[in-house]
Amino acid sequence: MNFIEALILGIIQGLTEFLPVSSSGHIELGAVLLNVQSKDNLLFSIIVHGATALSTIVVFRKTIIQIIVELLEFKWNESTQFITKIIISMIPVGIAGVFFEKQIESFFGGNVIFVASMLLVTGLLLTFTYFTNSQKKDVNYWKALIIGLAQAIAILPGISRSGATISTAILLGVDKEKATKFSFLMVLPPILGAMLLKIKDLIEQPELINNISFPVLSVGFIAAFISGVIACSWMVNIVKRGKLIYFAIYCIIVGLSVIIFS
Repeated sequence: MNFIEALILGIIQGLTEFLPVSSSGHIELGAVLLNVQSKDNLLFSIIVHGATALSTIVVFRKTIIQIIVELLEFKWNESTQFITKIIISMIPVGIAGVFFEKQIESFFGGNVIFVASMLLVTGLLLTFTYFTNSQKKDVNYWKALIIGLAQAIAILPGISRSGATISTAILLGVDKEKATKFSFLMVLPPILGAMLLKIKDLIEQPELINNISFPVLSVGFIAAFISGVIACSWMVNIVKRGKLIYFAIYCIIVGLSVIIFS
């Protein structure tokens, strides 16, 4: 992987992590188009996912600071309940990551037909929200678990994590703004946890780091972070205005195009 490829894939990751079009799916498609080796792609994906996690922290820094302050009060307040719901939402993806890691990695091998098919699923899911009447409910504990299941399914390349979780929340009657905030903050623990596991793997198998240079990784990280901040801020307003249907159309067009031309 060279600097130009890292820049392009970093921007793709930053934009598509928050926009409901599947970051993993676009990274897989981009890697195939740029002929990037899968072993480089796996390591690169870890780095750029870390960059988008950091961009989430930057965009929601006021909310995160407020949560931390209220947690230090050691009371059963709104922030404590919110964190409890986040923990509940992590259960499905935690189970998937621990017990099905090898099976999950097998999907990241450049199978563009599978990725395209999952993009069609994402498009259909987003379409359903267009025909759902807006409600103002909050995320309760059962809804947090169901949204967590959607996040676990979104591990598959082509299923948008933000698209799956936000759409699921909206279909459950959650307020759009609350659905977006919960979706973006619930991903932080799984991403950070996965990064720690991969760092452990790199310590145990240092030869893996030789597959891609540090400067190239840095370019990808910076590109993903900057584009991630822009996309995250943009996405909050998109959901408020109910414009997810445009991304549904995009996913369906890309999915069908890949299937036809591949």
